Amino acid sequence: MLRRAGELEAAGHDVIHMEVGEPDFPTPQPIVRAAQTALGETAMTYTPALGIPALRAAIAAHYGERFGIDIDAARIVVTNGSSAALLLALGLVLDAGDEVLMGDPTYPCNRHFVTFVDGVATLVPTDANTGYQVTADLLSGAWTERTRAVITASPSNPTGTSIATDELGRIAALCGAHGASFIADEIYQGLTYGHEPHTALAVTDSAYVVNSFSKYFQMTGWRLGWLVAPPGVTRDIEKLAQNLYICPPTLSQHAALAAFAPETIAILEERRRELQARRDALLTALPSIGFEVRVVPDGAFYIYCDVSGITDDSFAFAGRVLEQAHVAITPGRDFGVAAPKRHVRIAYTQPIPRLLEAVERIAAVLRHG
Repeated sequence: MLRRAGELEAAGHDVIHMEVGEPDFPTPQPIVRAAQTALGETAMTYTPALGIPALRAAIAAHYGERFGIDIDAARIVVTNGSSAALLLALGLVLDAGDEVLMGDPTYPCNRHFVTFVDGVATLVPTDANTGYQVTADLLSGAWTERTRAVITASPSNPTGTSIATDELGRIAALCGAHGASFIADEIYQGLTYGHEPHTALAVTDSAYVVNSFSKYFQMTGWRLGWLVAPPGVTRDIEKLAQNLYICPPTLSQHAALAAFAPETIAILEERRRELQARRDALLTALPSIGFEVRVVPDGAFYIYCDVSGITDDSFAFAGRVLEQAHVAITPGRDFGVAAPKRHVRIAYTQPIPRLLEAVERIAAVLRHG
């Protein structure tokens, strides 16, 4: 879809992008200024594989300030984006043939990462009744003798829904009872609406918690994330990191030192409120054209829509919308096998006027059959 959207733009068409999982805001200026200062004052050499100590300490302090959780900075691993954090965790805890349970729909790379380290990714179907999220009961029903880990995502891509703290506790307890690893994907943490963000670290000290500077902090191209490791495993993770990528990007790490500054957080919170306004505008507009929102998303910047009242093939429908309306959306087949033909993902990473224009364009296509 993205490739075809680019071809249409190259041909002179005005394409409205609602398919890309990337904020449309620029990186906040305090972060950019920190990078500019570092370029002039700091050698851009390799850093320690776990990240520069000052950034690891800043991330640990963030958990104390935002969530009231005391985290030893020695457990913080700065990574080349959250993707590297997931790969490090999976590479550490899995042997060939080990099974990992995760919800369906889910971000596709998560299951591909499992396959990359010779594990077996098992998708656990979810639906609107569980907020498109796994529960301890669903996981227990899917558990096998090969299950060695569980991955959750809260808030989730593609659904924008979250897992409540008490349910995270039950999932952590299930993993603990089976001696399995709990990997919590929290890369959209901070982008929540109607409630404060929370973390799996509030219910367990043994989870591998993955986070990112990409989404809430709007540093996608800087390729920087982090992993909060359970006590006692950081040295093993360090050895993996040293061999896989040497260290995270030096400039990005120095830039990220400004990510937790009050002036940066003020900018990010204003943008979070803008994202909530966009979500609310679409929650009103989408049902008017037959896009059913069965679960109101409370995080990230996605709405997972049921379009079965319009089409029996969301992939073909997304292609038609792109060709005829020049609006790019993502079909459900990207995210798993749980009713993908019924669903599309809408990313509200455009200003409200553009989002509403996209809805009207799609409505025009539907009116003309």
